[in-house]
Amino acid sequence: MAGKKISMITYVMGDIGEAKLKYILLKILSSVGREDLMELFYTAAKELIVNSTKAAIKRIIFEELRLNIQNLEDYEEGMKLFKSSLNERKFPTYKRKMRESGLFVKITCIYQKHKIDLEIRNNFPLLPIEAERVKEKFINAKKYDNLFEFFMEHGDSTEGAGMGITMVEILLSQSGFDRRLFSIYSSERKKETVARVEVPLDEIPKSNGIPEQLFVE
Repeated sequence: MAGKKISMITYVMGDIGEAKLKYILLKILSSVGREDLMELFYTAAKELIVNSTKAAIKRIIFEELRLNIQNLEDYEEGMKLFKSSLNERKFPTYKRKMRESGLFVKITCIYQKHKIDLEIRNNFPLLPIEAERVKEKFINAKKYDNLFEFFMEHGDSTEGAGMGITMVEILLSQSGFDRRLFSIYSSERKKETVARVEVPLDEIPKSNGIPEQLFVE
């Protein structure tokens, strides 16, 4: 099964979707003899899928509120309502709305004998203010060696504390990999945002060989 690519598209991932994701990841990791990385890939995938789903739902909510997501004042007002009203229990109500809006989350695994790439893709780019906040979250994540420290400082947060980014970085670090193997790429031209985790299976690259984690074009 070397040199393969498997993709699945979700709108709001439920239990069946999670079971399919787990099955796919286990098959891939078994094919390269790295079942030990299951927690890293499955947890990272789930966190990044939740983040991507929230980003899509946010755009729907702004549309419903008739707020201009590109306008800073409207964005701040909309985010207050978004954070106070949204939790994962409400995700299923937006499944139909995501389909109708043409918004989706695409999960792709590209795997070969020596490397596995996990990509979580939205079909829209980051807004400038979102890119700035993602950059801040990457910087903030470096402060934490474990999730307990993060929770003690931030508590539970709907969207703003960077839980997903911090968790993926900590999972990579605790699995013996460089945190900067996790990156986010956004392109206005391609109308997409891609969160990517690239894991080498043979050797761990040195930190100075890995570029910045946020790419916007």
